[in-house]
Amino acid sequence: MTPGTVAAYRSILLAIAALALLPLAVPLLVGAGLFAGANTFFNLMIFILIITLAAQGWNIAGGYGGQFSFGHAAFFGTGAYAQAVLQTRYGVNAWAALPAAMALGGLVGAVIGILAFRARLRGSYFALVTLAFAEVFRILANATPVTGGAAGTLVPLRIGFGQMQFEAPAAFFYLALAFVAGVLVLNRVLERSRFGAWLVAVRENEDAARALGVDTLKVKLKAITLSAAITAVAGALYTQKFLYVDANIAYGAWISVEALLAPIVGGIGTVFGPLLGAMALIGLGEAAKTVIHAAFGSAVPGVDLVVYGVLLILVIAFAPRGLIGLLKSLGGR
Repeated sequence: MTPGTVAAYRSILLAIAALALLPLAVPLLVGAGLFAGANTFFNLMIFILIITLAAQGWNIAGGYGGQFSFGHAAFFGTGAYAQAVLQTRYGVNAWAALPAAMALGGLVGAVIGILAFRARLRGSYFALVTLAFAEVFRILANATPVTGGAAGTLVPLRIGFGQMQFEAPAAFFYLALAFVAGVLVLNRVLERSRFGAWLVAVRENEDAARALGVDTLKVKLKAITLSAAITAVAGALYTQKFLYVDANIAYGAWISVEALLAPIVGGIGTVFGPLLGAMALIGLGEAAKTVIHAAFGSAVPGVDLVVYGVLLILVIAFAPRGLIGLLKSLGGR
């Protein structure tokens, strides 16, 4: 392994190590009044990691490949429902359901990609098609008995390693962190691979890439399939953590928005952008909720969305390369 290769992966190792050590600070954070308890901290961190996974999935197709999707909920929901339905209706082990959910999500991505890319849909047309698919899936899931219809699907609480349900909240945190670490490494490998170069070429100028011999359809199909599979894993982990899924959770616009915003805020087309963006968006959103609740004695619904909007405007206005680009600029001074 060359020194350049070691340096490329050192930052990932340091970031994961820092996140892995966070639980050691829980007593201090709870003692300082920043969290109501250890479970509150772990629930927030696990949610951030799940959104990071979905955002990293979006980043492959949208960030590196330039195929902006407004409907990654279609893949998140497929993974979430597959994880729930396989366990509750077919008795599949939770660990075995997870790769099945990933494969099913990837299959959905491939089918949508074939339909959209063969029709030469680009830009806003592709974005609207993905949004339409997510909405169709939401309506179907809401009306289909196998998904539990409007009542949704509840995964029984059976704590045990074999059920992927852990008594200690830190265990699921480390499980989600392991998936995030894996995708960070995958993205770094992608950046340094020939396929990654083709993907960026398609993003920058698809016609020119095709003229140079790049099979743009094949590249885009691989990207959307991989992107969908990773996002489906995020959905499966969501179900496994919260043990419940319905159509509005699985295929709701909220996950498409968060998967899209995190890379844009953090740094689109970068390895750490989705992670940094998810931490900033969700962390500031939760902080705003806490501050307003403390000031006024009651919650203000939607205040986190206000924070998302303000942060997005600030990033677009003052940091077009995202928080990663801003940090690099500040570090270079």
